[in-house]
Amino acid sequence: MSNPSGGGDSSIGSGGAGAGGDGYSGYSGSGGYSGSGGGGSGFAPLVTIIGFHHARGPEIEAWFGVEPEGRDPALENEWPLLPFMALSDGAHASTEDFSYFTLRQEEEQREVNEAHRRPATSVFGISCTRQMDANDLIHRPADVTRSTVQKAVVVLADSPQSFGQIREKLSMVTKLWFEQRDFTDLHIIKKFQESLAKTLREGEDERDQYLGLSLREMIREFKHQTLILFKCCLLQPKMLFFGSRCEQLCMIQFSLISLIPGLIRSLQDCADPDLDNYQQNLVKPASLRTSDRNSLLSYMGLPLQLFSKGSLFGPYTPLQQLDILADHGTRSYVVGSTNSLLLQQKDRYSDILINLDDRSINITSSSLRTALALSVADRRWIDFLTQTVNETWDEANPERPKTMGYMGSEEFLRLQFEEYLLSMISSVKYHIYLGGNRHDPKALLADVEGDPSSEFSSEWVDAWMRTENFKIFQTYTDSHLFDIVEPRHPCAGGLTMEDIQRRLTLQVAELHLDERFNTGKEVLGKHLATGQKKVSSAFNNLWADIEAMREAQRRKQEERQNDPSLANSPSTPSHGFENSHKYPRGPDWNTAQASVTNASTRAGAYLSSWTAWAGEKRRTGWGRATPSASPSPNTHRSSFSPRGQPSTTTSTPTSPLPGRPRRSQDSDHLPVIPVGEKHTTEEGEEREKEGMTGSDPVKERDSGKKDEWEEVNLDGAKSDLTLEEEEEQEQDNHDLATDESAAGLGISSTGTGGSSGRGNGNDPKDEDVGEGGKTKG
Repeated sequence: MSNPSGGGDSSIGSGGAGAGGDGYSGYSGSGGYSGSGGGGSGFAPLVTIIGFHHARGPEIEAWFGVEPEGRDPALENEWPLLPFMALSDGAHASTEDFSYFTLRQEEEQREVNEAHRRPATSVFGISCTRQMDANDLIHRPADVTRSTVQKAVVVLADSPQSFGQIREKLSMVTKLWFEQRDFTDLHIIKKFQESLAKTLREGEDERDQYLGLSLREMIREFKHQTLILFKCCLLQPKMLFFGSRCEQLCMIQFSLISLIPGLIRSLQDCADPDLDNYQQNLVKPASLRTSDRNSLLSYMGLPLQLFSKGSLFGPYTPLQQLDILADHGTRSYVVGSTNSLLLQQKDRYSDILINLDDRSINITSSSLRTALALSVADRRWIDFLTQTVNETWDEANPERPKTMGYMGSEEFLRLQFEEYLLSMISSVKYHIYLGGNRHDPKALLADVEGDPSSEFSSEWVDAWMRTENFKIFQTYTDSHLFDIVEPRHPCAGGLTMEDIQRRLTLQVAELHLDERFNTGKEVLGKHLATGQKKVSSAFNNLWADIEAMREAQRRKQEERQNDPSLANSPSTPSHGFENSHKYPRGPDWNTAQASVTNASTRAGAYLSSWTAWAGEKRRTGWGRATPSASPSPNTHRSSFSPRGQPSTTTSTPTSPLPGRPRRSQDSDHLPVIPVGEKHTTEEGEEREKEGMTGSDPVKERDSGKKDEWEEVNLDGAKSDLTLEEEEEQEQDNHDLATDESAAGLGISSTGTGGSSGRGNGNDPKDEDVGEGGKTKG
């Protein structure tokens, strides 16, 4: 691919971005600072021992690798906080813990040649902290008054590149030193310091720049928030990481900055906000070798310098260093802390807080929150990586995919982030180019539609263009980088069904349904087992009580059989055992049967009395008086006539009809008036007059009928007899009337027309009765 600036595939000259890929001219000569960030700087790695004194606190006990002996690098470089960085807060809670930190090394002047001097730079430290019981020491010093002894072995180097290898050796050496149980024997520490120079030279391999937590584990842990953290670093806010485990806290920060190619090698200004060596020695590349990856990255402006003047990087930052964070000259930083006091002042010391204990990200700055919103293309891209990691995840070996293939490996993921970063840089350059050639359509690229930077979120692009690292990038890069790398998002395009399906798959995977089902199954099994034990225990206790009751009853029966006095005496209720009140006594069937028999007898007697009373009533005419010996006055029988016509009345002496006993007029009961006949009393005449003046005779009749039956019911003279009973009653009454006539007793009364409600005035039986009590016809 041709270079738009000319020069073809030639190498970059002095100060350019050569194979080293650092993009600036380093210091040369003995003791000078190398642009590669380690190895050839002449800085010999140092080892020191930090102990915790019960009265003085953390303090430096010894130095190794210092020439001449007796020098104190902590005093020369003003490292009063070194003991607090080596012994992190909360390190006593674990058997072994690691801490990573940065220190500022002051400028060094050479007496032989003042031109070759080493400027102020950054030094990187790693410490391994362990503790043991003070009683296990072979030689216990007098100043050891606590039950445990805590010490840390610290290694200081000019670059963190080789910390991956150093960590393993440091852990082994510290463990062996503690197993000696004699801290005065320092031979193993001296040998370890002497071997460090060789280790650092071997650590310049490119693979060592991948220091930190495995990228697979990071994506597995944070998912789409991994991209949010990555883009947040480029905006250079105040990032605060918090976690109770110091090593994990530091490793995730190294993992994050390692996603920017070459940045691990270019951290010489990260220890102090006043350092600015990187930009002062940076030269704009003049040529490009497309066959060299490092040359390509340097020409594209990488690494983006996040820790230049005004920035700070402290993987572990103790509370004693908070004054630097609050200083006016500190504009941005990436720091970590294990002290929870910082959580109470998160608004003061952070724009974004990453809590590793509860896996949460709290963005306190509203403008930063808006800028970090992922676009559709961003979310599609990070969802693809997350799905790839989940599909190739191996619990036994998280750092490698279970397929042992390239997809999902560390190299695959890092190249994906590198492609994303190069596409973003190219798109932003094209965005700037569009702004300067808005009115010139011929200057636009034919195969690029619109502004590709919008796929990376327009708010984030605007925020990044205001940062310090963008200013450095814009100053030392070509304006036509989009001719080298296509200005296009790796996952450009609108939302598709595949995106929705992938996102749903990830969300379902985040639910961990299998784990929850397994947990629920275990809990359910425990509850079932517990319930089964309780039910079995209750049943066994109940059965034991029943057997005890049976045994007590058997013994009681035997005692009665053996003792005649008990057998003849009435039995008293006894349950036979102490806890008998818990069980109710069964029913006495003999007593119950006697009660039922007694109730049946009483019910039979009661029904018999009612039967006798009813028979008596039948014989006496159900409350009617027998015919009186005094004659009855003539009754005027009237036939009902329609309204407006005179009614005809006949006055004939009547005799009692057969089967119809008459009531005495001297009785207190009201007379029974048949339905359909008019009253001949004064009350009836008044009702007739009312009818002539407009009253309805039908209503009159119904009203009279109602009153009549009410009187009958009140007197109790109404009989509800069947037809056979009425005939029998009529025959008896006929015989009685015949006997009375023979005796010369004449009785007249108004006929009732037979049974109540049957007479209507037209029945032949209702005709006048002849003299002597005989019926006509």
